[in-house]
Amino acid sequence: MRALPLTAGIAVMALVAAGCSRDASSPARDGAGARTPIVTISADQAVSPVPPWRVPAVQVTDENVAELKEKASQALSRGRLFGGAEDAIPLYYALRRFDPEDATANAGFDRSLKRLIASGDEALAALDRDPLSLRRAHEIAAVARAVAPGNVDIVEYLARLDRADEAQEANRLGEEALNAGRLGVGGEAGHALTHFRQALELRPGDMRANQGIAAVESALIRRAELAADRDDYVTAERELDIAAKVRPDAPSVEDARGRMAMQRIVRVNALRDAGMAALMRQGGIDEARRHLAVMLRIAPAGDPATRELRERIDLATHYGLFRPGQVFTDAMQGGGRGPQMVVIPHGAFRMGSEENEGQESERPARNIRFERGLAMSRTEITVGEFRRFMQATKHRARASRRGYSTAYDERSGNLVRRGNVDWQSDYVGQPARDDMPVLHVSAKDALAYAEWLSAQTGERYRLPSEAEFEYALRAGNRGRYPWGEGPPPLRIGNFTGGADVSPSGRRWRNAFPGYGDGAWGPAPVGTYQPNAWGLHDMVGNVSEWVADCWHDSFRRAPRGGEAWLNPGCRSRVVRGGSWTSAPEEMRSAWRQGSDANNTTARIGFRVVRDI
Repeated sequence: MRALPLTAGIAVMALVAAGCSRDASSPARDGAGARTPIVTISADQAVSPVPPWRVPAVQVTDENVAELKEKASQALSRGRLFGGAEDAIPLYYALRRFDPEDATANAGFDRSLKRLIASGDEALAALDRDPLSLRRAHEIAAVARAVAPGNVDIVEYLARLDRADEAQEANRLGEEALNAGRLGVGGEAGHALTHFRQALELRPGDMRANQGIAAVESALIRRAELAADRDDYVTAERELDIAAKVRPDAPSVEDARGRMAMQRIVRVNALRDAGMAALMRQGGIDEARRHLAVMLRIAPAGDPATRELRERIDLATHYGLFRPGQVFTDAMQGGGRGPQMVVIPHGAFRMGSEENEGQESERPARNIRFERGLAMSRTEITVGEFRRFMQATKHRARASRRGYSTAYDERSGNLVRRGNVDWQSDYVGQPARDDMPVLHVSAKDALAYAEWLSAQTGERYRLPSEAEFEYALRAGNRGRYPWGEGPPPLRIGNFTGGADVSPSGRRWRNAFPGYGDGAWGPAPVGTYQPNAWGLHDMVGNVSEWVADCWHDSFRRAPRGGEAWLNPGCRSRVVRGGSWTSAPEEMRSAWRQGSDANNTTARIGFRVVRDI
């Protein structure tokens, strides 16, 4: 009799039974290098070797033949085949040996063998329910070998038993490989899946093999879950793709995909929320960027939460709590609000004019980049806004102290010195409306207003640098004029136009042909269309003071966008042509120097605020 293999029953842990789902209370990771066993082998399920069966001795004589035949028939009818000398097979076996020609004994023996084989097949069929039934099948095989080793039906039964043994051995090897982590999804020899599939070939429908295959799938899903817990969704997807090939028709992998997809969404959204919260704290941009870096690694392509945080970080980096194009005002300590401010975008531009354009003072052209946006007042500061400053402070404006300013004279068509003209006056020296741009203010008056506004709001207000002014004036346009090339479009600003007429019928000698803006002198702020960044009258209406000291060229100018200052400088830069300026002075690069104490009907100012 051949030696029998040690077989074992399979006990698949809760991981298989639960379809690989994790209880919420279980740890997220098994620890570095740790592996949770998937299959265990229970010792009490092992089948010990079955010894050779010996036929019990039965004494047959002429006197007891009939009695033994009756006993054998009754034992067979009751299913007692081979337990002892009173059972069917030992009795019929002895009767046949006593008289090989006895038809009754031969027929009973054949029926007993058929019943024996049927019992063996029943034991093999019960293997999925009771692994120990394999021992019963081997006990039956031992009986069959002892009484009818050459019987065709017995030989076929023994072949079936051999296949069951080989299947069980393949399962055992599969379980060992599975516990060692050798899953064998690629069909590698000596790996779990290979052994389990071999068992199914030997014994179709083998439950132990099917459970082993499910355990391989579960192990792959578990690997995917652990990778997802480490935020390694690339590996998780790869493990799930491999797991999907194990049992293509089973729903386990798609269920796991759904769980991990939800886990991924929750994780990405939590990182987004943490990044948003960090941006609300001082110096939280770096922390938000760290959250974004994780999101970029784990989120699907085009993920909206990732895009949202990236955009918000970009905004916070360049604009703080603001957005490009946003219009806002700041509350003032004395009540009311400051001037309307527009957030202009960060970016780069080429400042000045090239060799074939403009004046030497506008060169050399150079590239300027602003890494952070800033806010600029939508319009020039108005008479009403400047009035609040004057009423709230003891500041004495330059024209008021001096007693005169430069105003327009309609009779001569020139700008002339006129007494009793100050910031409250319009371009001809009459009382100005509150919505008109404030005129007759010096650069020092403008600086004083910005300093007062800073104190009132707690924010830093100042005059724009020359680079900031030209950047905002161009608003992304590289043309000769702020609007591009050629004559200005209608209603774009208050310029010298061929269609303009003064109250006494005067016309401009040097003007844009055919252009008319309906005004002679400054117009109320915001009358004309804003530029692409929402700013009104960056060119035209009134020229404006900027923070820079005057230099006759850009040689040695700062490479950044800051103001170019010299201690005690007396001349400041004026930018943006006015209502009296020739077309040449409406160019984007045009600039002029003026004494910082100068006051005139042509110059006003606007402010910027750091954000």
